[in-house]
Amino acid sequence: MAIEDKTPEAVQDRTVYVRQVATADLPQEVRDQTDQAMLYAIHTGSGERIALVADRATAFIVARQNEMAPVSVH
Repeated sequence: MAIEDKTPEAVQDRTVYVRQVATADLPQEVRDQTDQAMLYAIHTGSGERIALVADRATAFIVARQNEMAPVSVH
């Protein structure tokens, strides 16, 4: 049986941030792949964007499926 590390440091390492982004603010190669005006980005604590998805619910699902702890930011 695996023991999950729930120390504050371990949880912080898995925290990712979900925010809405305007497609117009993304690189042209991304804009060419969607017709949506807004997407949702998942970012690491250091600000690195690790995923773009169509909606907020999907962003949270993707994060949790990858053992991350998503948090909304505005």
